[in-house]
Amino acid sequence: MITRPVLKFAAPLPRIEDFQRYLFIGPHPDDIEIGAGATAAKLIRQGKQVCFLICTDGRFGLSLAPAGTTPDMLSEIRMREAEASAGVLGVHDVRFLNLHDGAGYTMDEMIRGMARTVEDFQPDMIFAPDPFVASECHPDHINTGEAARQIACFAPYGAIMEGYGAGPAPVKAIGFYMTAKPNRFVGTRGLLPVQFSAIFDCHKSQYPDGCREADAIRAYLRLRSADFGLRSFHLGAEGFRVLGTTHMHCLPEAGL
Repeated sequence: MITRPVLKFAAPLPRIEDFQRYLFIGPHPDDIEIGAGATAAKLIRQGKQVCFLICTDGRFGLSLAPAGTTPDMLSEIRMREAEASAGVLGVHDVRFLNLHDGAGYTMDEMIRGMARTVEDFQPDMIFAPDPFVASECHPDHINTGEAARQIACFAPYGAIMEGYGAGPAPVKAIGFYMTAKPNRFVGTRGLLPVQFSAIFDCHKSQYPDGCREADAIRAYLRLRSADFGLRSFHLGAEGFRVLGTTHMHCLPEAGL
């Protein structure tokens, strides 16, 4: 088996902050903020172009919504919350596929919608949830990651993208968030407060005041930031499993 040092020399991983245009793809409203919100905020502060694409409308996340809230009502609420949350991070280009959550769509619908956004925004790098996390059970997370990795691989090829009803885009890398195998880190010192505000001050339909899950997520994000920071010699960081165009289909060792 090829050793990691040899692989790093022969095919170095892309460096996240080297690009200019970034598309963050989320299964539901709030997932991008939890998985990569501090990184999105940092990129904006560096003058980069950032777009959020939210695949499903979250209409069935009714467990914490006020009594009498219908799925259609919640869908509208969560769209407004997502726009407000992105704005806290500094992101003002927020797009929606408006698919029903709980896998109430076909993969073809998701992939085609994603492809059209990639064609329009022309990202250098795509972010999406890691579809290969052993503990992940939510089909929307798995499907979003799966669709994103296909589009990331095929985006530069016009003839293939045409089959998805879209044109090509110069995607050079994908970064999986919510991953158990990070290989690139972004230092996010000082950005936890803005990340927390984007999540807990804006997504009130999911994290109402006094919500125990909100406390658990806050604690987790603090610990994750500290752990990734220690691994990467930063005072706080987010970690991603990054693949460049070569790693996506030629180098099995890149998945280790």
